[in-house]
Amino acid sequence: MRHVLLLVACLFGVSAYAEEKIDLALVLAVDVSGSIDVDEFLLQRHGYADAFRDPRLMAAIVGGRERRIAVAMLEWAGALAQAVVIPWTLVDSRESARALADRIQTAPRQIFGGASTSISGAIDAGVRLLDRLSYVAERRVIDVSGDGHNNAGRPAGFARDDAVVKGVIINGLAILTDDGILDVHYRDHVIGGPGAFVIGIETFAEFKSAILAKLIREVADLPEHLAPTPRQLAAMD
Repeated sequence: MRHVLLLVACLFGVSAYAEEKIDLALVLAVDVSGSIDVDEFLLQRHGYADAFRDPRLMAAIVGGRERRIAVAMLEWAGALAQAVVIPWTLVDSRESARALADRIQTAPRQIFGGASTSISGAIDAGVRLLDRLSYVAERRVIDVSGDGHNNAGRPAGFARDDAVVKGVIINGLAILTDDGILDVHYRDHVIGGPGAFVIGIETFAEFKSAILAKLIREVADLPEHLAPTPRQLAAMD
């Protein structure tokens, strides 16, 4: 089938993947602002990488109708500080998931420091990434993780509302190390769209199990009562 698409693309000058369907287009928007030190940065990166090596996430990926998703990773800090770490990558097998995990783990940090935290900038950058997607996605999700309130750029709720109007779902992972009620800020001003949710964690040490639980829930499109919790997944390891 892919060879046929490539032939059509050559004959008609269109993208070979323009009509290929996927279950989910997922933007991983990761906070790397000044509050994220080297150890915390590595915990985040290893958490995402380990998740894509986990057979439980792979089962969720191949359990969809199209049995594949596309993933991109975005670093963000201030209003004008966003960088694409991993461009759109198709995940449709254990091998492609492991290859993505390796890229996530070894990709160099592109943004360093800065006092500002612009969740709105991260959402807007995620929407731009989704607009450049060359697949037809059943669902489009921006997965925002961070440890601070939006304090730069436009209000996060404005960016959230604009994204939701375009059919984008925004979920959050709030790291509560510096602000014990950051998950409330995420709930009120960041997440949006059908089934949107936020997970709060108290330490970066919990990041690995939390991001795995979050990704399984996003990929499988599970309601809260059926989704695994970080504590349940941690107990299985």
